[in-house]
Amino acid sequence: MQVSVETTTGLERRLIVGVPAERIDSAVDSRLQEAAKTVKLNGFRPGKVPMKVVRQRFGQSVRMEVLGEVMNESFQEAIQQQGLKPAGRPEIEPKNLEGGKDVEFVATFEVFPDIELKDYSGIVVKKPVCEISAADVDTMIENLRQQRASWEAVERPAQEGDQVNIDYVGTKDGEAFEGGSAEGSDLELGSGRMIPGFEDGIVGMSAGEEKVLALSFPEDYHSEELKGAAVEFKITVNAVKEKKLPELDEELFKAFGVEEGGEEAFRAEVEKNMSREKKNATENRVKTQIMDGVLEAHSDLQVPKALISQEIDALRNQQMQQFGALAEKINPKDIMPDELFSENAERRVKLGLVLNEIIAQEEIKADQAAVKAKVEEMAESYEDKDEVIQWYMSNPQYLQQIEGLVIEEAVVEKLLEKSQLSEETLSYQELMSPPAPAESDDASED
Repeated sequence: MQVSVETTTGLERRLIVGVPAERIDSAVDSRLQEAAKTVKLNGFRPGKVPMKVVRQRFGQSVRMEVLGEVMNESFQEAIQQQGLKPAGRPEIEPKNLEGGKDVEFVATFEVFPDIELKDYSGIVVKKPVCEISAADVDTMIENLRQQRASWEAVERPAQEGDQVNIDYVGTKDGEAFEGGSAEGSDLELGSGRMIPGFEDGIVGMSAGEEKVLALSFPEDYHSEELKGAAVEFKITVNAVKEKKLPELDEELFKAFGVEEGGEEAFRAEVEKNMSREKKNATENRVKTQIMDGVLEAHSDLQVPKALISQEIDALRNQQMQQFGALAEKINPKDIMPDELFSENAERRVKLGLVLNEIIAQEEIKADQAAVKAKVEEMAESYEDKDEVIQWYMSNPQYLQQIEGLVIEEAVVEKLLEKSQLSEETLSYQELMSPPAPAESDDASED
């Protein structure tokens, strides 16, 4: 077998493979002889069909079948011979398939890049330091009460924070416009759901009262017809309700899994959950900074387009799951083009390749004690922890995912040892909020 390889552009390779005719002809003859033992044709007893007839009837189809198999086999042999690592499927183009002559084909494909790991001492990491105060716990408990609030009808004018049930009709130049009317619609005043002035105009109205509001749509409104348009809304208030927060009592505590111990036990459980969230948020911030630093260090690394394309498809499929059964009737690329995912996909592919190289060179493996500890940590948020632990430990597929997390954490720790680490004091609210984007060094006013 003759093999030559060319570098076309970047990571693309062009492999030219020549396969001796004897290899093809021998395989075709062997397969035809096997077929002759069982083939059935009118006028012949089974197994007694002459080879000449078998070759006439089946020779061409068998040859094409053999050619496909031999080209695939030859491609695998050729890349092993040349020490190549293809990324994605090759495009195979036959050049000469004529019977009795050597077969030649060209395989075009991308290869995995050679990764030279960089120096990570320049990565700057600010590790959040956060103390959970009694006031933080109070705020969280208030948020939990807000989540379980109910609405009770009141006989007074509406105030900000109330919920009103309204009918409204919107008109532009005296004509109702699409989407501008509703009946029996609930609206929390101050929520910002409606255009400016709409909710403020209802404040002070009582059940049974009507009012006409003269308003304008914002200049950046999504509808071209209504951008900046002057409109009127005729509003009828059907009911006014105020928010009723649940008491700090046994009923509320039980709703959050605290069966005994009263308010003290409830506060302790809330703080325990906040501590778990604090730990996760801290680790995520550190990990994000480490990964950003790794990507910056390897910013010039070329990655195979085939892998990016695969990652784009995976990200798009994840998004399509939100459409449920409707997803089967939609062409995903029509509503989610490749461009929507390309940047994130390239980032993920590049990061995956570099991390795999770090794992290989540092010989990082998933320590089983660490895997079990991670499973136990994840089970903490469930009522029956032992059942969750048993489920994970007996499920190889999900256990493999946990092992991946443990390896990733080990990589972060390894890189953290080489980075410039400092601490940053944050409040609980600051830690749990998305980090502000980094300011550009060359930012300036025009």
